[in-house]
Amino acid sequence: MHELLRELSRVVLVERTLEDVLGEITTIAERGIPGAEAVSITLLRADKAFTAAYSGEMALAADELQYEQGYGPCMDAGRGGVVLRIDDMHTEERWPDYVAHVRAETPVRSSLSVPLPYQGATIGALNVYSTQPAAFASAESLGAGLEAAEVIAVAVANADAHWKLGEQARNMRLAMDSRAVIEQAKGVLMAQRHVDAEQAFEILREASQRYNRKLRDIALGIVESTQNR
Repeated sequence: MHELLRELSRVVLVERTLEDVLGEITTIAERGIPGAEAVSITLLRADKAFTAAYSGEMALAADELQYEQGYGPCMDAGRGGVVLRIDDMHTEERWPDYVAHVRAETPVRSSLSVPLPYQGATIGALNVYSTQPAAFASAESLGAGLEAAEVIAVAVANADAHWKLGEQARNMRLAMDSRAVIEQAKGVLMAQRHVDAEQAFEILREASQRYNRKLRDIALGIVESTQNR
């Protein structure tokens, strides 16, 4: 497990896409988690689940069977923040529809689903699969899964924070652009109608309410009408 920790600690998060980072982590996890033959990462945004990265086709197939059913160990682990382990698909009684499809369509015999420890806008789980029964019954497998899930959660949280900062910057630019257009429109109205700044703004506001349009759109129309003359 120490080697797994060393490899995970070397994963670079900055200036890389989330897809690239998670792809590297799944590859490391597949090598480092005892019993793992395939690994994937399920993320849920607005309760819509998808596989963000995977190592091994078996993992992707087992994940997608859960998405079709709308439930399963990896989705429930992410939603509930609990570790869920299946020791044998042949005897598992939880998630009966999902388990039946896994038995029929994949070679998966056992699995381990570890929730991401930091739950924010995005929740999810690390999923580990094996063709052998009880492949993840050891404390070493669980410990390694928890370590990998923590690194995944940090990467996802960083990506969410980066997106949020970008949205804030875009909203701020839009607000500044809107304010500039409104000031221009006020200037046009002050010159045309011989009113002061407060009265010009009131004219804009009343037009916005009357025509049920955004104040910025009304202002932009006034500014553009003067430029087209």
